[in-house]
Amino acid sequence: MPEAVNGGRRRAMRKDRGGRANRVVRPYAITGGRLRLDQDEIEVEALVTTTSIGASARQLSFERRSIAMLCRDVLSIAEISARLRLPLGVVRLLVSDMADQHLVEIHRPARFDDRPPDLSLLERVLYGLRQI
Repeated sequence: MPEAVNGGRRRAMRKDRGGRANRVVRPYAITGGRLRLDQDEIEVEALVTTTSIGASARQLSFERRSIAMLCRDVLSIAEISARLRLPLGVVRLLVSDMADQHLVEIHRPARFDDRPPDLSLLERVLYGLRQI
């Protein structure tokens, strides 16, 4: 595996299908060794936006800075994961930490724990999807 030198440090590099070099960083290194959220898991369809604090923050890791820049536009957890090429679990942890620091806001989908969703609404959504 080729190595890249950056300021005297060597980083392992690998090539992706397009021939571009990618950093090889283990997920536990990005999350500080944590594997799971301490709270409820964030849904993949939850939407994330950067706050004014997050937009002006300067001392962020590469991944957190990337999330803050991406989420100037509203993006879902799944979209962030895909664009950064990071596992969903890693993105969930990073976004959760960033929300605790008020760097991003998480807009979670509505829950219907106490009542089922309106059947007519679901039928209209299904009809709309079929028209696409």
